[in-house]
Amino acid sequence: MAKWWRSLRTAIQYPPPPLSPLQPFHSQSSRYHTIQAIPREVAGRRVSAREREQGRIPAVVFPQSLLDKNPSNGLTSRKRLLTTEKKQIQAILKSVQLPFFCSTTFPLQVRAGSGSSVLLESGTVLPIKIHRSEKTGKILNLVFVWADEGTELKVDVPVVFKGEENCPGLKKGGHLKMIRSALKYICPAEQIPQKIEVDVSNLDIEDRVYMRDIEVHPSLKLLSKNENLPICKCVAINLDSPEPVATNLERPEPAEV
Repeated sequence: MAKWWRSLRTAIQYPPPPLSPLQPFHSQSSRYHTIQAIPREVAGRRVSAREREQGRIPAVVFPQSLLDKNPSNGLTSRKRLLTTEKKQIQAILKSVQLPFFCSTTFPLQVRAGSGSSVLLESGTVLPIKIHRSEKTGKILNLVFVWADEGTELKVDVPVVFKGEENCPGLKKGGHLKMIRSALKYICPAEQIPQKIEVDVSNLDIEDRVYMRDIEVHPSLKLLSKNENLPICKCVAINLDSPEPVATNLERPEPAEV
């Protein structure tokens, strides 16, 4: 196994030339990495634990529509139990960084086995879950969905704030209350944004930025019944009260895959 992964170090490539402004932001990062995997015949806690002891991370990939209430029976034929290399996943996470990992698509290559040059399957995938141990924080398993061109996926896109250094409300001693850390969109697989940038450079005390204020690619559809909900608010320090941010993109404990 070790020889196989060493032979595939070219999967982490040097950056290509800069993208055109018209290209989706996520594609620049994802083309740096091709995730390498081999098939895994069985699932279960013992099998997964043995994989982790050997420096690998169990993973599963399937169509996102399998998560629907009434999925089509034919979709299960594209479910794949896989094993990935821990060192490669850690390198990708270091480069892409959380929470952007779960809003970035990656090429996937599935080889026949350890040391094999036979390519069984390839495609594009989107990570949707990273399961970690509550005690150690180590990655237990990964969940991906197929991100074929032309398909639409539900994606939690992280919110990033910019312009705080010029924000009038902050200069007056206010505080930026970040109400949502991500927005959920239905995105074409080839147009998934890695992040949503929210400009707060013009916010004064008590000003807000709402979901309706965010400009995205016209093919994206916001999954919210109320676009008038705020993303952030500039408040006076003495009026601020702690408020939980949006749900984390990671789950502490795994459903074994």
